[in-house]
Order: sequence, then structure tokens, then C-alpha cells
Amino acid sequence: MSAAEPPPLLRAEGLVKSHRNGAVSIPAVRGVDLEVARGEFTAVTGPSGAGKSTLLHLLGGLQRPDQGTLALDGARVDGCSESQWAVLRRRRYGIVFQSGNLLSDLTVADNVELPALLCGMTARTARSRRTELLEQLGLEGTSDRGPSELSGGERQRVALARALVNEPDLLLADEPTGNLDSRSAREVLALLTRFHGQGRTIVLVTHDARVAGSADRVISLFDGRIADDARLSDPPAGPHPYGVRPVLELGD
Repeated sequence: MSAAEPPPLLRAEGLVKSHRNGAVSIPAVRGVDLEVARGEFTAVTGPSGAGKSTLLHLLGGLQRPDQGTLALDGARVDGCSESQWAVLRRRRYGIVFQSGNLLSDLTVADNVELPALLCGMTARTARSRRTELLEQLGLEGTSDRGPSELSGGERQRVALARALVNEPDLLLADEPTGNLDSRSAREVLALLTRFHGQGRTIVLVTHDARVAGSADRVISLFDGRIADDARLSDPPAGPHPYGVRPVLELGD
């Protein structure tokens, strides 16, 4: 990288993470180097136990690496305290989990607005932003409902609205279609593709090669290491079951 070039939005070097199971240490991520450019849509795929979710959690500061460094816009963040990471995630990250992780005792409106209010947005602006996002996501009329009153696809779209309410620099999505039927999965992928088209940077973890086909770039993890890092070509002509670009089968 020359001096004139901006740093990547996200750079990880030598990330290592193990999990404890009693007295046994189980390696999950083994020396991962990764750069994500601003505006890029990257899918991380691989078999179960490959370290995909652990890597995503390391990138979002939800877990701390045993070794390695992490930089956001060229500034080291791996040494941040928990409170500093909380501020970073509120201001610069959006995170979507497979289960949605909505607060069950809050309405849809409150679930979406809460991160904005915690970040210092005025109540009026938070309401306006929430209304705009719910309309974009086809969730008009759900504001006063609770998460238990929604379908799985609706809950995941609410989780996406919550992750985007602060207009984050980076959206991290951990198996966002993993619990959805094929129709709901297509809807969520279409929304992610739309937001990527608006300039969002996305890192998405999936075990499904069809889902990975919506990305610009596919990183394959195996046994905690990057086994392949491929840029996808232009989409071929003709329909596809998920409405996205097909890629080689990358493992269940």
C-alpha cells in the first residue's frame, strides 16, 4: 500500500483464538490475516467448526484474540477496553446474529431506536430513522408489536434495521439466513444486497454457498485458517434459485 492509498476499513493480522473446554484448549482461529476494503461485501464460509463465527466475533470485538492485531481505518482497536469497544460498536458497527437477538420485552420500534438513543441521537431523529428503515424493509405497521408476534423473516429484518439505524461503517452478519425458510432468506439477502449497493461494507458468515454467492468476495475457512480467498466474477445470465450469483460448493 502506497502512502497515498487509504488504509482498508478493517485489517486483521495474525489473529489467534482458542476456546477452553475444561482443561483442554481448542483452537478456533489460527493465524488469520484479513483486509476488508470500504464498500466491499465479503462472505466467510466453510464447514461447521471451521471458526467462522469466532472470526466474526473477533472482528467485532465480541471476543478478544489470544494473539494478533486488529485495526479499523488504520487505528489499532485490539487493545480497546470493553467500554471503548461498546462505543465503537454503537457508532461504527452493525451486528446481526442468526437468532436476531431482539429484546423480547421491547416493541419493534423500541428495539430499532434503542441503539440510536444510546449513541446520542435525538428521539426525533431516532424515530425518523426507524420509520424510514422499517418502510425500506417492508415492516410498516409492526412498530407496536413485540418480537414474539413476528415471523422469523420479520424478526431478522427488524434485527437488520436495528443494526443499520446508526448508519454503521461496517455490518457484520452471522448466519443471518440460517433459521429462515427459502423465501425469507431471499428477502434478507435482497436487502443486504440493496444496502451494499448504497455503499455499505458487509462481512457475512454463512455455511451456504448459495448465500455466499451474493457477495463480491468469498473467503473459505477450514480448521481456523483461510483456505481460499476468491473474488467473484460478474453474474451469469439466467435465473438462480436464490436470486444471487452461484459459486462453487464451499462446504456445509
